Amino acid sequence: PGYNIPDENLTALGKAGADGAVTFPAGTVAMANTGQPGTGGSQFFLVYKDTKLPPTYTPFGKLDKASLKAVEKVGAAGVEGGAGDGAPKLAVEIKKATVKKV
Repeated sequence: PGYNIPDENLTALGKAGADGAVTFPAGTVAMANTGQPGTGGSQFFLVYKDTKLPPTYTPFGKLDKASLKAVEKVGAAGVEGGAGDGAPKLAVEIKKATVKKV
């Protein structure tokens, strides 16, 4: 987007295992990046099932139960082309997002 944000909360999910990954629990909202430090911008991703990833993605939120259920439905439908990463087969539109301090 023409800017980058610093990485934060990289230890929030615990220490990386021997495989270099941490488990991002279902319902996590985290910043996407290029895989290099400090390259997050305006993109984020929603985790629909517990997923092992490198600890380089900044987790910054959690989905409520109803939102997680909707995201699980999208995840279960798969992605275009059948690869593990890409656009979802189901059309997705986020009409509202609420931020709550917990």
